[in-house]
Amino acid sequence: MKLAVISDTHLGVKNGSDIFLDYMDTFYTKVFFPYLVKNDIKRILHLGDYFEHRKYVNFKVLKRNYDMFISKLYEYDIHMDIIPGNHCVYYKNTNKLNSIETLLEQYSDRIHIHMDPKVINYDGLDVAVVPWMCKENEEKCIQFINTAAAPILMGHLELGGFQYMAGANIKSHGMDKKLFDRYEAVYSGHYHTKSTQDNITYLGTQYELTWSDAGDPKYFHVLDTKTRLMDSILNPNVLFQKIYYDGDNEPNITKDQIEDTFIKVIVTNKKDLYAFDKFMEAIYDYKPYEVRIIENFDEYSGENVQDDSVKVDDTPTLLNSYIDATETNLNPDILKKMMQELLVEAQALDTI
Repeated sequence: MKLAVISDTHLGVKNGSDIFLDYMDTFYTKVFFPYLVKNDIKRILHLGDYFEHRKYVNFKVLKRNYDMFISKLYEYDIHMDIIPGNHCVYYKNTNKLNSIETLLEQYSDRIHIHMDPKVINYDGLDVAVVPWMCKENEEKCIQFINTAAAPILMGHLELGGFQYMAGANIKSHGMDKKLFDRYEAVYSGHYHTKSTQDNITYLGTQYELTWSDAGDPKYFHVLDTKTRLMDSILNPNVLFQKIYYDGDNEPNITKDQIEDTFIKVIVTNKKDLYAFDKFMEAIYDYKPYEVRIIENFDEYSGENVQDDSVKVDDTPTLLNSYIDATETNLNPDILKKMMQELLVEAQALDTI
């Protein structure tokens, strides 16, 4: 038996943008489900973060989700197991109120929701699955991890020492990976770039969601329950592209490469202004969604920030929204935490 594994689908990203919904639709209808049908794969395991927003989802997103994903489960007679990720749960200290039970339970004849850690048998192979760990279920989950009778564990784990995203040297903070030494293999969602340390692999997202994903290959995965090997299936569709412009060695571009993508042209050497203008004209002619020209790498300067998304209700909101509007490889949550700490420190100073 072969088991398809996906994670961090983040349906509704960018406030339900049609661009991102169309991009996801292309993945499901032209890559993912055709592969499953061709290879007679009837089971999916989703490792959390099905929806993007923890507290809401709009009707358009739900309709598109049904059309491009849920309806395919019925059409192709496929069943899916799913565990909650951190984006699935409303509160941070409990998983009890969550989007997958609220919105997906009506499809319980196809989608099987597992809120507690358990062992699932896939054609003779026992796989331990662990949901997002919070204060309420942490003790139960750790006891399960220490005792589960399964050679493979999958979950939505927050482990220390792994990359959050491609291109960022910041390492994650979290549980000690040694807790999982007893397993033959561990596969997890949560971090969006694929990486492996010892027996633990973060699978990453199966498609691009932010500029941090540019140039980072994206895969969905298939586990063979007989060989216990996990295959990586490349998603060839890209949404974000960085093009480095060197006037001495002008890059070649094609319509297939540029059309319906977000483009950053990073200028490293611009000697001939006319040649550069012609190059940019060619890019615009191929109809990208958006083009940005970066000449000084000053990613935090005002002209490189999406000003329309910056909120000024109060200082914390301003800081957080400015970081959200900035295209950077740094982890936004860490930046926000640092800025809030600086704000508290500044507010505590005596004023003159």
